[in-house]
Amino acid sequence: MLTEKQIVEAVSSGKRKGQDEMVRRYASQVFALIVKQVTDEMDAQELTQDTFLKAFRNIEHYDARQSSLGTWLCRIAYHLTLDFLKRRRPLIVSLEDSSVWQTDISDEELEAELSTGNEQRIEHLQELVQQLPDEERMLLTLYYFDDRPLSEIAFITGIAPKALANRLYRIRKKLYKRLKAL
Repeated sequence: MLTEKQIVEAVSSGKRKGQDEMVRRYASQVFALIVKQVTDEMDAQELTQDTFLKAFRNIEHYDARQSSLGTWLCRIAYHLTLDFLKRRRPLIVSLEDSSVWQTDISDEELEAELSTGNEQRIEHLQELVQQLPDEERMLLTLYYFDDRPLSEIAFITGIAPKALANRLYRIRKKLYKRLKAL
């Protein structure tokens, strides 16, 4: 079994063995990230392939000091998926979103309301999450469903950790307000 360093060296040298090992080791992780956002499995598979092709072409930009190889691949997949979704879905700006900031809600209140185990409430919450803009939905997926640390999500998305924490708070606040309106 090759180490990450050996995989990177092999891919850099154009060796098929390195490419095969990278795909074998990380394809399921990359596909899992993409398929949660792209409902068509064929599109998700194509985006997974595109992720690896882009990684092979840009392997010289990988820096092991910044992230693991898997996280770097997820960063590529994240951006390709967002681009794909933006091309596919028209931009919709909700006037309701601007009123979200007028209500001050504590973190504790948000968590208590959004984590209620009521089956119907969970279904409503899942529907509301699907209605979020692509980037917001992906941030929630990375943080809550994939259970990734903020530092890793920050690398994947290119958003500073503090700004990322603020975005997650605003997204939760938006969901809270919409859930209360139901």
